[in-house]
Formats: sequence, C-alpha cells, structure tokens
Amino acid sequence: MEVQIAALKHIPALRDVRVYRPGYAIEYDFFDPTQLNHALESKIIDGLFMAGQVNGTTGYEEAGGQGTLAGINAALKAGSAGSACCDGIATNKPFTLARDEAYIGVLVDDLVTKGVDEPYRMFTSRAEYRILLRQDDADARLTERAYELGIAKRERYDWWLQKKEHIEEIVNFCDSFAIKPKLVNSALEALGSTPLQYGCKLTDLVSRPELNFEKLKEVVPELKERLEKAPNRREEISEAAEIRIKYKGYIERERLVAEKMHRLENIRIKGHFDYENLNAISTEARQKLMKIQPETLAQASRIPGVSPSDINAMLVLMGR
Repeated sequence: MEVQIAALKHIPALRDVRVYRPGYAIEYDFFDPTQLNHALESKIIDGLFMAGQVNGTTGYEEAGGQGTLAGINAALKAGSAGSACCDGIATNKPFTLARDEAYIGVLVDDLVTKGVDEPYRMFTSRAEYRILLRQDDADARLTERAYELGIAKRERYDWWLQKKEHIEEIVNFCDSFAIKPKLVNSALEALGSTPLQYGCKLTDLVSRPELNFEKLKEVVPELKERLEKAPNRREEISEAAEIRIKYKGYIERERLVAEKMHRLENIRIKGHFDYENLNAISTEARQKLMKIQPETLAQASRIPGVSPSDINAMLVLMGR
C-alpha cells in the first residue's frame, strides 16, 4: 500500500491524495450510475464526481473517457460559480457530451439513463449515430470544445482551423469543377469505371465506389494540384474530404435524425412533473421516471419502460 501511495503522489494533481483502500485484482462492486447526472456528478452529494469501474463499467477506454469528463467538471466545479478558470472559461456550466458528439456521450448517457445490470463495455453498436462518430472527424467534433475549455493548446486549435479550411476548399472544388467526357472516358475505362455520357461535376466521380482521390488525381491534374496545396498532413486532409464527399447523403440523413432528437434535448422536464401522481402515463414509466429523474424529454425517451405514448402524453401536458 505504501508503494502505491508513494507512486500516486508523484503525480502533481494527486500530491495530497488520500487512499481509502489500495487497488488489488479486479472487483465489480459499483454504485448505481443513475444517481449521477451527465457531468458524472452525484445527484445526492454536491461536488462528488465518480468515474470508471465504480460506475459499473469495465475497460481502460471506458474508464479513461469517464475520468476525462469527470475531471473537467470537477475542475470547473472547483471554481466559484460565474468565476473563470481554464484560461478564462466560466465555471458555472457543466461540460457534457451528446450522443451525436462522442462515444463518451453515448457511454455516459447509457449509464445515467439506463443503469447497468452487468459490467458495461462501450461497443460501437450502442451508438445510433455511428456515421457521425467517425475516427476521421473526431477533431471536427471536439477540438473547438476542448480549446474553449482550455485543455487544447492554441497550436492544436490553429492546426484544426487550417485543416478545416483545406477540407472545405477541396470539397467546394469538387462540387464546382466540371468534367467533360472526352477528357476522362479513356482513363475511366482503364480504371474499370463506366464512361460518361454527359458532363458532370468532379464530386460525381469521387462518389463512385471504384474511384478515389488517389486514382482521380492522375486523371484530373487540377485535383492533384488542389490536394497538394495543403502544407502538411495531406493524406489526413484528403481522406477527410473524400469521406465527406463519398458519404455525404448518409452523413446528412443521420445529422437530420440527430437534430430532431436535439429538439427533445432542449425540452427540460426536471422538476416539471410530479411523476407519482401523473396518471396519464403507464405505471412502469412513472416508477422509472421517479427513480432516474431525467433532465430532458430526450433522456426520458431513452429510459427502458418509457414508451413513445408516455412521451407524447408528457408533451401534451407541457402544451407542446
């Protein structure tokens, strides 16, 4: 135990740590995570944040994701309400992630909304917005928010702005650049792609499954010039732009679904209903809502046992 404590105190942020019990082997005792809010703060004890296995999860990524979120919110909470920390960021608003912003958002929402019956792992199949939670666009989703919190340096933020600009330039170029059949048909046939009957935009060729930037830049010199314009990380930028073009329809469709759910996320219901006497909804729904006390109507809709008809009844009662 003494060695563990000494090792922990070598970490600057844990120099004053107090150990309740030394870590040993693997245990799966946990506290009910439905007693936490989306900032991973206890609903019962103000200022108590919980992360990792104690919330019913197993796995390093799951623990690391929760620790990051809980750590950010603990730091924000440590400042007085309305004051500033993290390079000028106000501390009076918790930091949370939505289900369409990050897998951490899916993980935390599942824990605090549904609870756990067995150790929880964050499988990609648990996320309904997997097309929006791609590896290639993690910086697009999270870099700006990290910079606003003061946990991403200016250098990283400036790189993201530069990358974003180059991606937009490539996508806009492909959307506007006209392709004439006589200039590309022989090359298309050589690549095993159907020749053009009429002119089209470069985007239409990029969207073909058998074609990509690597092949097309040898056919369209203007595309090669545009791809090589980026000063660094060209492959990363090219990949991000190509994915946006190829999967544009799927991405936009999933974004529309996510935006519809966001409208329910904006309807706050905590403290609005006396669930015990709410006879317009089912008995099971009343029991689950009383236990979990969801913050929003969207969170209520994800609670097992709360049906769409229960949500509709609550919308009617709210005059929506």
